[in-house]
Amino acid sequence: MRIALIGADGQLGSELLKVLGDDEVTPLYYPDFDITKSEPTRQALRDIAAEVVINTAAYHRVDECEDNPELPFLVNAIAVRSLALIAQEFNFILVHFSTDYVFDGKKGRPYVEEDPPCPLNVYGVSKLAGEIFIQTNLERYFLIRTCGLYGAAGSKEKGYNFVDRMIELENEGRLLRVVDDQRVTPTSAEELAQRVSELIRTPHFGLYHLTNEGECTWYEFAREIFSLLGKKPRLEPVDSRTFRAKARRPSYSVLENRKAKAVGLTPFSPWSEALRNYLGKRGYLSP
Repeated sequence: MRIALIGADGQLGSELLKVLGDDEVTPLYYPDFDITKSEPTRQALRDIAAEVVINTAAYHRVDECEDNPELPFLVNAIAVRSLALIAQEFNFILVHFSTDYVFDGKKGRPYVEEDPPCPLNVYGVSKLAGEIFIQTNLERYFLIRTCGLYGAAGSKEKGYNFVDRMIELENEGRLLRVVDDQRVTPTSAEELAQRVSELIRTPHFGLYHLTNEGECTWYEFAREIFSLLGKKPRLEPVDSRTFRAKARRPSYSVLENRKAKAVGLTPFSPWSEALRNYLGKRGYLSP
């Protein structure tokens, strides 16, 4: 399969590059390939002539989005619309990633693909706009919402992922104050990449929720990290108001992989099992 992979050096993109090793993959990197520049993007994708284009590019500095909404809308919505129109023109399948932040968290139980979105912050609105542009312009697409992503490459914008950051701060002897009133599903970028590779070889187009199984708060996630490492850090649960973040976060944004199960995709592992696997591969756990 001929695949163009946008953001191939990012947290998810780098994992996709590994699992797509048997395919003919053209990796595309920012700033040489910038999805906000529509005509160069069109020309490059025309020349590659891929059957599938996977877009992992996004602007997700959630709090900064509140002060500068133009940038997230440019990257997460307008550029995604351009990709959808290019996909329409050149007849390739577009794979795009969205977020649990399209929901407001008021449901209190796992969200399924049919639940109506209601984002609380600018970032969530911009991602929802990107979803709508894809759904209104294309029939052959895979639109994937995920939650709490972490991978070895770390977030390109943040420079780290939650797991590695917690371990680093604990090694420095810091007091770790972690939010305990937001329920999520931490998701392994490695497992997500494996499921995406499987999904794009099917004819089952549409919107999917893809995360590891189960749920926890960020505090519970941090606690499990150190439990697996056999450490007793200075770890303190706090509520969301402690950090006075500009952007509101949903208190409950767990996603149910209902459609993935319906089409027979390989099940995700529980989040704690995926975490153990990650810690082992990163060398944090002794063999």
